Amino acid sequence: MSSQFKILGSSSSGNCALLTTQHCKILIDAGFSARRLEKMLAAAGESLADMDAVFLTHEHGDHATGIRGIAKNTRTHIFANRDTAETVQNKLTRRPSWKIFENGRCFKFKDISVTPFSVPHDAYDPVGFVFEMGGSSLFDPLRSIAWVTDLGYIPALVREQIRKVDLLVLEANYDPQMLEDDARRPWSLKQRIRGRHGHLSNEAAFELLAETDRPRWKQICLGHLSKDCNSVDAVKRKFAGLATGSKPFNIDIIDPEPGDPFTCSLNHMV
Repeated sequence: MSSQFKILGSSSSGNCALLTTQHCKILIDAGFSARRLEKMLAAAGESLADMDAVFLTHEHGDHATGIRGIAKNTRTHIFANRDTAETVQNKLTRRPSWKIFENGRCFKFKDISVTPFSVPHDAYDPVGFVFEMGGSSLFDPLRSIAWVTDLGYIPALVREQIRKVDLLVLEANYDPQMLEDDARRPWSLKQRIRGRHGHLSNEAAFELLAETDRPRWKQICLGHLSKDCNSVDAVKRKFAGLATGSKPFNIDIIDPEPGDPFTCSLNHMV
């Protein structure tokens, strides 16, 4: 069976992806209500009840809202570090099947190797993830995904973690001029967004992709776009040079408006 990766939604309003391998089905973040997630999964031919696990990056609502409904299904494990789990649990009436990990320590879940790593964001203990799977044969090559959607800047540790993956999901959260011109956000919020524990601008994401030496990337997904302070067109303009240049990877931009999910068959990436 070919491993498949789908981004069900990615924006400042909600983030969630589905990773299906030969032996398990997992969600990466659950930033939509359980009812909404059920509809998203049904459109992909899946069911929330069949999910083996959810991997949480941090406690913010656009990543963890769905845990309240998912907690009803005790067979679905919720993986998080201790600070994230405790913060989410404080808002729940039920206790889900928590599985606690330590940042920086690789572990296995069924046929997936998982490496959580710390990222700079204004949450209790936020992480990004690297997921590795396959490698058993020529027909099941080793593949890896990095999920890095909330961080104010890119430390050397994060750069090293994501340089060697096949598929990188990276945030391009805001266009600096659009953020500056936004009349609805107070100055304090703008400072938080563009601070070192806020979010990545289009420029910061571009610099990472342009400057990384000999990456393994075959596919880049730019996500977590702000609906108010960014646009697909703005990201396209910024990354046009990379998309048409000599870089050995494809670039897809995840529209913050609901639509067809990004889907990738990991075995067939070239």
